[in-house]
Amino acid sequence: MDLSLTKLPWWGQIVAFLVLALAGIGAFVYYYEWPADAEFESRRGQLATIQKDIQMGVTTARKLPEFRAQVTELETRLNNLKAVLPEEKDAADLLRRMQTVATQSNLTIKLFKPATTVTKQLHAEWPINLELDGTYHNLAQFFDRVSKFTRIVNISNLDITGKDRPDPNSTIKASCVATTFVLLERQAPKAPAGRGGIPPAAGAPKAAP
Repeated sequence: MDLSLTKLPWWGQIVAFLVLALAGIGAFVYYYEWPADAEFESRRGQLATIQKDIQMGVTTARKLPEFRAQVTELETRLNNLKAVLPEEKDAADLLRRMQTVATQSNLTIKLFKPATTVTKQLHAEWPINLELDGTYHNLAQFFDRVSKFTRIVNISNLDITGKDRPDPNSTIKASCVATTFVLLERQAPKAPAGRGGIPPAAGAPKAAP
């Protein structure tokens, strides 16, 4: 069958051209315009996300000096805390200083005995049992010097007894507990042992060939 537009009447040719034009427009919209619109919307969403991230970055950058100031303040507070609560490695030196102060106060140390350490969540308490021999004046000097320590030292359970036969340099006997506080260092958790108590990194020995 021979199909030709020229054989159609003029109004039929017009209708055929309209049908072909609408089909072409529909194909263009379906295959090109709609995918392009979808891609455009996707790109616009990505652009909005990027712009939001950039804005957040700019805002964070503006607050960076404030964050640095806060970090500096926290580091200063931590250093001040370490000055008041020494780390464990400095505790022995602090105890020796107390013994030196007692000697400087003309007190005779009859007993200098560290007691059991009491561990808390963030710090440990180091009590020391002291027995001192001297005068009221020398004992007051000792407590005054201890109170001027940078680090905290608490004096408790103070008991003073006068001597029956005093002399100018020894009129009383005193006992007390001097407690210092130690800042605990947090340790990293240990890796769990493997089966049979052998660490995971340790393998079984190879059989001899």
